Amino acid sequence: MERNELCWCGSGKKYKKCHMDFDQKLAVLKRQGYQIPTHQMIKTSEQIEGIKEAAVINNGLLDEIESKIHIGMTTNEIDKIAVNYLKAHDAISADLGYEGFPKSLCTSVNDEVCHGIPSDYALKDGDIINVDCTSGYHGYYADASRMFMLGNVSDEAKRLVEVTKECLDLATQSIVPFKTTIADIGRVIEPYANKNGYSVVREFCGHGVGLKMHEDPYVEHFDTKRKGMVLVPGMCITIEPMINQGERYLYLSDNEWTALTDDGKLSAQWEYTLLITDEGVEILSK
Repeated sequence: MERNELCWCGSGKKYKKCHMDFDQKLAVLKRQGYQIPTHQMIKTSEQIEGIKEAAVINNGLLDEIESKIHIGMTTNEIDKIAVNYLKAHDAISADLGYEGFPKSLCTSVNDEVCHGIPSDYALKDGDIINVDCTSGYHGYYADASRMFMLGNVSDEAKRLVEVTKECLDLATQSIVPFKTTIADIGRVIEPYANKNGYSVVREFCGHGVGLKMHEDPYVEHFDTKRKGMVLVPGMCITIEPMINQGERYLYLSDNEWTALTDDGKLSAQWEYTLLITDEGVEILSK
């Protein structure tokens, strides 16, 4: 762009006063062999505010579930909480109807890795469960998941849940704008999981988010051995490692949605929606 043209981001400012220095930094990184994000991956100030509003609702939904989840509750009852909460807040579930998904959130119990479909299953003493919610609000989206431990959870299960959260937090804390790449995220998560005796699922990954539930880029949680795309201010992504107690391998259930560990051992997952900022990273939904 010419220096005095209006910036591509829609701010109404001249390019030289807005994203010219930003684009020059990206050009340098591209010459150094890094993959750089497209302008479409950079959220505008208006879009960021919309995503933050969706994140407030998504966080509130997970808080509501956290306050009510208990032994004996069915996963369908958890889904009903989401239906009622989102309706009360003029929001929608991005999960419901996505490629035919039949419920408003995902509930993955014990050896279910992800995409568990709420059902008449009643939570039992000792269960661990991941609840994954994506809330849409006025055209913007936020995505997060939490683990919940029911009653007398074994030490082994508790440790898996804790280490999985540590994997996510370490990756989040490692992000430095214009320096950290998506590939670096996996290079933080996988060694830490392996050091603790666990494996990282490779079939599912994080992603861009904000204007849709799933956007580019993909965010792998293992070491891809690639240089990777540089993370820069304005990008909005999820990190959502799925960590297995045993081997990383999985299979798809007969419902063609729910993934389970191949060896029947436990799996855990935590997820944040993150905004890359000039200073580092802001957790929008968790």
